[in-house]
Amino acid sequence: MQKFSCNDFSDAEIIDLVKKDYLNFTLNYELHQHDLHFQNTDGVHFNLIGNGILCVTPSTSNRQNTVDVNKSTDGNTEKSIVLSCAVHGNETAPIEICNEIIRELVNAELCPKHTILFLFGNIPAMHIGERFVEENLNRLFAKGLKSKSKEGERAIELMQCVDKFFDMAKGEKLHYDLHTAIRPSKNEKFAVYPFLHGKAYSKQQLAFLSACDVNTILLSQSPTTTFSYYSSLNHGAHAFTVELGKVKPFGQNDMAQFTAVNIKLRELISNLQTNESDYADCSMDIFTVNQVINKHKDDFRLHFGDDIANFTEFKKDEILASEADTVYKAQHDGEAIVFPNANVAIGQRAILTVIPYEI
Repeated sequence: MQKFSCNDFSDAEIIDLVKKDYLNFTLNYELHQHDLHFQNTDGVHFNLIGNGILCVTPSTSNRQNTVDVNKSTDGNTEKSIVLSCAVHGNETAPIEICNEIIRELVNAELCPKHTILFLFGNIPAMHIGERFVEENLNRLFAKGLKSKSKEGERAIELMQCVDKFFDMAKGEKLHYDLHTAIRPSKNEKFAVYPFLHGKAYSKQQLAFLSACDVNTILLSQSPTTTFSYYSSLNHGAHAFTVELGKVKPFGQNDMAQFTAVNIKLRELISNLQTNESDYADCSMDIFTVNQVINKHKDDFRLHFGDDIANFTEFKKDEILASEADTVYKAQHDGEAIVFPNANVAIGQRAILTVIPYEI
């Protein structure tokens, strides 16, 4: 994977490359600790912190206006927002969504009211169009977790960036980790709500997701090593893993399918408050995780076809998977499967099962 070194270019040349196409810049140029700052014509500040890591700060006047509004209202409207994508390198639609938002910000077509940290997670995997290079990056976000893989090193870098960003954050902390799924889904767009350790679910956040056309929510019931859980646990952020459809190569995504999320993300970035229906008026399917089935043996196999969709339901006692002398069955009528994957590493999750739930 040949990349150009930014050390061979002037700051002005690098800035021009970023303005033309941030995704192309991220894929083809190496920063080598070249921490670069620049502003657009509206005084919005951009900081290229590292490869695929870009922080956007409102202009001084916009930030002051936001702070003034906060002081004059009951609620704190200033936000610190993390938008991450490419934690899996072949999940291209969220990458293209974030890239277009960055283009609009850099070229002063979109004016931010809040500070945003954009993270393009697994750049080497993006290059080869694969989910990962050595191991699943979204299983590595935990303090003290030891991994010498490329993904392990990247997880540490991304966690340090998020720590620094949220430690300096003002107002509400938000993290939307944007993905697309390996399999088709009966519920095309859905989000995983990380385990909150007894804290209340945010109906305001659920209403925002519904306005993004994400009307199915999975409530995780245990700690994990995902990026969204990391931000929720360590920084008290409203954080979600958001699945926006099915994996497709670059250039093959029908962007019309993402109209709602594109509109709402821009509204989130450029307004003090977003406008959506009350949660009570939203039509949402809420599920809670019932079983987490991990792979323990090499002979682990699923007892359904590779083309089965997420949220396919099973009857009680139907066999879902097996390995060695262990058989895994549905425990309830209507229990549905999500993220089935027999090709995960030993010890990792191979299936989630979910059942309906009411908040």
